[in-house]
Amino acid sequence: MKFNSFPQLIDLVKGQPNRVVVPGANNEEALTAIKMADEKGLISKGILIGDEPLIKSMMKNVGLKEDKFEFIQCTDVAEMCQIAARAIYEGKGDFLVKGLVDTKYYMKAVLNKEFGFVPEGALLSHFVLFKTDKYPKMFAVTDSAVVIAPTLEQKVKIIENAVSILRKLGLEKPKVAMVCPVEKVNDKIPSTLDAQAIVQMNKEGKIKDCVIEGPYDLYISLSKQAAEEKGIKDALVAGDADLLVLPDLDAGNPLYKAIAFFGAGAQGAAVLAGPKIPVILPSRADHPDIKMNSIALCCYLKDKR
Repeated sequence: MKFNSFPQLIDLVKGQPNRVVVPGANNEEALTAIKMADEKGLISKGILIGDEPLIKSMMKNVGLKEDKFEFIQCTDVAEMCQIAARAIYEGKGDFLVKGLVDTKYYMKAVLNKEFGFVPEGALLSHFVLFKTDKYPKMFAVTDSAVVIAPTLEQKVKIIENAVSILRKLGLEKPKVAMVCPVEKVNDKIPSTLDAQAIVQMNKEGKIKDCVIEGPYDLYISLSKQAAEEKGIKDALVAGDADLLVLPDLDAGNPLYKAIAFFGAGAQGAAVLAGPKIPVILPSRADHPDIKMNSIALCCYLKDKR
């Protein structure tokens, strides 16, 4: 990877012309993240969409100056999202930052066929990049926010989406762990059957540009010692995963939030995987640091389209 921490990522992208577009900008957490990003030299201009008097009041509260931003008055959430997406489509911004808007309207705007942000037949999924004190390198988690109960075919697309981002970040052949409750295939645990099928597709060259192993539990995925204790030796992914693929939203979302909340020194960035443009998609309850890191990640990805 071209960087191994979020400060290193920020150093790579600061000072560049990065224009944010924010639907539902009347949100102090989003504005705080934008202020943090601005102070680090990540933002050159922006469009803030929402209740303009309220946005400006909140900007004063968080200490964000108005001079870099254009304001668009709108109080309808669905319309805000469409206005934001159109601004990107018309070349007035580089990427979307989610403010106080419902995810369903945000996603609907990204999926609007008029704008062509999503290739025909593509699947949108969620990608979180993490760095913690407990693991020697950055790693990603997918899908923890978008696809509720992915089919085998959808899991393949989710992996391809995440691998595409990791390759843009400099990993030529990401190591992918299919995370399940157990490390042995069990007919009564469907996720292990899917993991077995996906590993076989990877061996046959049907899923390219990565190495996939599993089923693995979380310990095996991230710890060489745990892998060896469970009899897994000479594996490429075990204990050294770049990407953790979770079976479904019930597993992925709690893991994402548990790492963000409990992880020692945890820092993260959350974006959509699959569209042609960078799109920030953190949880509403995420700390502004995660949203600021997400802005930095989008700054990097916009130049890798």
